[in-house]
Amino acid sequence: MIEDYLPFSPPKISEKGISDVRSAIESGWLGTGPLTAEFEERFALYKRSEHGAAVSSCTSGLFLSMKALGIGPGDEVITTNMTFVSTVNSILHCGATPVLVDIDSHSGNISIDEIEGAISDRTRAILPVHYAGYPVDMESVMSIARKHNLFVIEDCAHAIETMSNGKPAGTFGDLSVFSFYATKNIAVGEGGMVIGHKAELVEKVSTLALHGLSRGAWKRFSAAGKRTYDVVEIGYKANFTDLQAAIGLSQLDDLAENTQRRREIWEHYSSELANLPCELPNLPSQPDDIHALHLYAVRLPRSVSRDSLVERLSEKHGVAFGVHYKAVSQFAIYRKYSERKENSLKVSEDWGSRCMSLSLSPGMTDRHVERVVQALKEELG
Repeated sequence: MIEDYLPFSPPKISEKGISDVRSAIESGWLGTGPLTAEFEERFALYKRSEHGAAVSSCTSGLFLSMKALGIGPGDEVITTNMTFVSTVNSILHCGATPVLVDIDSHSGNISIDEIEGAISDRTRAILPVHYAGYPVDMESVMSIARKHNLFVIEDCAHAIETMSNGKPAGTFGDLSVFSFYATKNIAVGEGGMVIGHKAELVEKVSTLALHGLSRGAWKRFSAAGKRTYDVVEIGYKANFTDLQAAIGLSQLDDLAENTQRRREIWEHYSSELANLPCELPNLPSQPDDIHALHLYAVRLPRSVSRDSLVERLSEKHGVAFGVHYKAVSQFAIYRKYSERKENSLKVSEDWGSRCMSLSLSPGMTDRHVERVVQALKEELG
């Protein structure tokens, strides 16, 4: 019998974080307010960026970033075939066309060699994804973007601690977007952050995120604020709240400790699973590159059905595993975006049919980690 079910990558919220949420509730301000502003400032400072705009999700942040850059119908955006579908959906919701390119088999990131061949006279932007926390070679991406006068939007959903070429991921592109979903390295349940070096772009994202209002609600309704406002954009409802910010601020305080716990689990997996017939994830070989250790994604032998194994691990062993991800082109609704004759997506489609992610988070106990290991050894050993 399964003693208890172990979820995928449970978050760790400190007692201080819980206390901070209580204080936010007792303050009487539940929406976008001063804690959100503090979180924006502190997160941008952590990432060595000048400006931050907290939003409702990484998905909404990607969408709003493209809107702020004027990307729309008739435009093409180049991105990786190995990502969650939200990356592609964000492009489509802007009215633009996603152009999917293959990945590098070592990192799982977009293939630098294939980007330039995908550029057309309609291309407006490159949208790289730091898959699993492994850094994209952003210097090379930026070189291509400068050559062809293209925007760059970094999808940093997995890349809070990632460093590329000695610089924090998210500090290369025109705008960059992070995720604070429940399983992410900073976990607040839902939420995201857009950062950038140009104040006018980040401010436009912030304005678009709250109905296009000229002033945030907390400024309008605070005692010192003016209670009138203008509508300067046709905006959306994608703002962040102070309840989320209270958790986010405590997660920033705990980030170094939580990262160390992720590293311990990663190293334990790599040691214990070394003799199993699966491909373990790689780490960067360049000293200036740092992996965020967000996903521990293994690739199974082609003789093993990934979907059947994930189901068996759940039902028989009571341990949740993740699928990160099926390649975008493997979903029927996106296939038309990968039909260019010169476009081969074989590496990403093979990766997407064999990958499986192990639970990896500071909320895991040693017993949880060992159950993951033993379940895999029993099924694959």
